[in-house]
Amino acid sequence: MPEENNRPDHIELSTLTYRVEGHVAVVTLNRPDRMNTLGGTMKPDLARAFFELARADQRVRAVVLTGAGERAFCAGADIKERADHQICATDFFVAQKATHDLFRGIEEFEKPTLAAINGVALGGGLELALCCDLRLAADHARLGLPEVRLGVIPAAGGTQRLPRLIGEARAKALMLTAAQIDAARALDYGLVTQVLPGAELLPAAIALAQQIGEMPPLAVRFVKRAVNRGMQTDLDSGLEYERYAAALLVDSEDRKEGMRAFVEKRKPVFQGR
Repeated sequence: MPEENNRPDHIELSTLTYRVEGHVAVVTLNRPDRMNTLGGTMKPDLARAFFELARADQRVRAVVLTGAGERAFCAGADIKERADHQICATDFFVAQKATHDLFRGIEEFEKPTLAAINGVALGGGLELALCCDLRLAADHARLGLPEVRLGVIPAAGGTQRLPRLIGEARAKALMLTAAQIDAARALDYGLVTQVLPGAELLPAAIALAQQIGEMPPLAVRFVKRAVNRGMQTDLDSGLEYERYAAALLVDSEDRKEGMRAFVEKRKPVFQGR
């Protein structure tokens, strides 16, 4: 049996777990006693989990990211850990590059990612959710970037990703006032795409991820890449990448299978080739 088919379906790290259900990997931030904050070994554990998922066989076609418990998706930095931590500006500048690289890696992960925001998503927790392709929230969730209240700024991509998602004025208002918004307001802003009762959130997120996972993997991958690149460039450059991606898919086995299945009125079987 090929090595990739021996990947474990369940992994437990110090601060998170992941399990595979069908085509979906569910990654759970697991520090409920600390509101799933990004302390301890959370960041290297996230890097490890996504590295393993990148190596996983084609069963894994989408990833759901959520938090343990009902109180928090992720409350951001662990302030108790950081309160007495002294660091100079130069060292912080260098260290923060690792966080940017981690979050950028999640944002550019080749498979679609969904954040199931099961409670508060504040500071770095919201910045982590912003790296996902889709965000669903429990109806009791609260979201915000309150860093300015502590004399700092959102420094894990929040000042860049939030305005691109909800617009400059709303993003500035949230960050400059340290406001927290409820799930209904987040839905109105376009920050999340769906709001559900807490008990329904994770099953709904997994079901949506499974639906995406049943689509042709190559086409899904190139849709994500085309949108991501288009959001960072001018229209003509985005259209050029779109044309490039479409041309690469023309001769794929998935496209041929999709066409045959349509004509034969059957469910297609996609292989990601």
